[in-house]
Amino acid sequence: MGINKESEIAANLQIGPTDHGMVRIYVEGDGVDLPLDFDPEEAEEIAEELMAAAEVARQMAAGSKKKR
Repeated sequence: MGINKESEIAANLQIGPTDHGMVRIYVEGDGVDLPLDFDPEEAEEIAEELMAAAEVARQMAAGSKKKR
């Protein structure tokens, strides 16, 4: 599955610190329990990538509204 392919899969996402000083992104879905641990610096990089992607998505959404 690629980043642009839509899916009917539903999942829960939890994000928080662990007692070992890591940041955990925990994905739970139908038959999937996926804990992903990152050191704080990696977590900050992921947060920056999320913010950048959100900004691009916002601009794309605004551009598609103007074309209507």
